[in-house]
Amino acid sequence: MLPLGTKAPEFNLPDTVSGKTLNLKDLQGEKATVLMFICNHCPFVIHVNDELVRLSNDYTAKGVSFIGISSNNIATHPQDGPERMTEHAKSAGYNFPYLYDESQEVARAYDAACTPDLYVFDAEMNLAYRGRIDASRPGNDKPVTGEDMRKALDLIISGVAVPEPHYPSAGCNIKWK
Repeated sequence: MLPLGTKAPEFNLPDTVSGKTLNLKDLQGEKATVLMFICNHCPFVIHVNDELVRLSNDYTAKGVSFIGISSNNIATHPQDGPERMTEHAKSAGYNFPYLYDESQEVARAYDAACTPDLYVFDAEMNLAYRGRIDASRPGNDKPVTGEDMRKALDLIISGVAVPEPHYPSAGCNIKWK
């Protein structure tokens, strides 16, 4: 996992929702920035989609920005291509940019491994939390609450370090070229 305190790697990626190319500085939040490696087809992402939208709704007004990035190889997974990302963002109700990392360089820079893989950077863009949204997984009968992510965001907004352990994300592996 990317070490805590790591400065967020910069990027310029196309947003499949607005059609604009955006960079990290354009999207940085005042208090925190949540970077989410997600995709359209992964059952683990589909399982938490509603909570991703709720988190963004609940925390954007508190100075937190949310960014979705898909880095999957669309030659093997065409359902994760940019046109389908646009459709998926609308149908899932994403209220955050959904960027396409065709080269997979951004996923590699962040040491992203799966979808969803989540990173939270503080106001200075230093990694403050990386890990799961909560303990829920498809089929484990635990409700999706966003508990781990909410605790982490509340601490970061308050200027308090998120204590270890940070439980790693679980999901589908990124589909590498």
